[in-house]
Amino acid sequence: MIADDQTGSGAAGLRQPTAWPAERPPAEPLVTQPVAAAGPRAALAAVRNEVTKAVVGQDSVVSGLLIALICQGHVLLEGVPGVAKTLLVRALAAALALDGKRLQFTPDLMPGDVTGSLIYDARTGKFEFRAGPVFTNLLLADEINRTPPKTQAALLEAMEERQVSVDGNPHQLPSPFLVAATQNPVEYEGTYPLPEAQLDRFLLKLTVPLPERADEISILERHAAGFDPRDLTAAGIRPVASPADLAQARDAARGVRLATEVTGYIVDICRATRSSPSLQLGVSPRGATALLASSRAWAWLSGRDYVTPDDVKALAGPTLRHRIQLRPEVELDGVTPDGVLQGLLASVPVPR
Repeated sequence: MIADDQTGSGAAGLRQPTAWPAERPPAEPLVTQPVAAAGPRAALAAVRNEVTKAVVGQDSVVSGLLIALICQGHVLLEGVPGVAKTLLVRALAAALALDGKRLQFTPDLMPGDVTGSLIYDARTGKFEFRAGPVFTNLLLADEINRTPPKTQAALLEAMEERQVSVDGNPHQLPSPFLVAATQNPVEYEGTYPLPEAQLDRFLLKLTVPLPERADEISILERHAAGFDPRDLTAAGIRPVASPADLAQARDAARGVRLATEVTGYIVDICRATRSSPSLQLGVSPRGATALLASSRAWAWLSGRDYVTPDDVKALAGPTLRHRIQLRPEVELDGVTPDGVLQGLLASVPVPR
């Protein structure tokens, strides 16, 4: 559809690997099984190439979503309407052979509309659980800040425990499971800001920007040639990876080495946010472990079995920007969380 985003590291703050495999040839008709790839890293690289058939330029956002899948985390996508957030998640699900659902969050949405509820079956005389849209692999929670906190909180157990409890009975969610929640950064009337406890459940917060001029021209040319964002099959997107590849990627990422000096660097960055005069809330230890995990996944995607300080720097923005809170007087001066983090990264000594 509409590929709208920027290339490289600008959008979500991620540096791209230097050599992703070339795009695969067009899919044969009626392909339903993932195409074999030489290992999980190559398979996930092929996923990036498949997504570009529908979405132009959002390489950094796709990388962030893959990191979240490897780390079994969740992602908050922030961007104005019309920048292909929904299309991006749909294309990713198609390329990974995963089930995906979209749920529009509205002021009247109830918790049971998200998780599911008990339905009385007149034939059996019993109540049976009917699963809600959260029972999927990739859940797109569209405009999550437009629904009341009670419904937002319905996602908490699912995001953290990967299960839903109804009437005291737990129901396991499928694996993998990722929530990609979107919110509009320019329109706050009638919205309910996410509480800090829920923001902290998101591994990454990725910014989905407006496209560069060249990317926007490419978008229009695709549409002029007949591209239909509702028909990903016609766009040539096919499954090139599978849940098994993601499981292997998770195991491989856990084996990425982390030197003591790099671990100390992560801790120093997080501790610096707690003493910054610009912040009233710094990064918790959970945020430090999230930065460790995301840096490991990024190092593995980049083809290394060890984490460098540059990996930590690349992921510090996406991993920490939603875990800090500016002081009101600083926010009035136009200071941003990203600006504060960049200043802290410049001040914290980098291990050699």
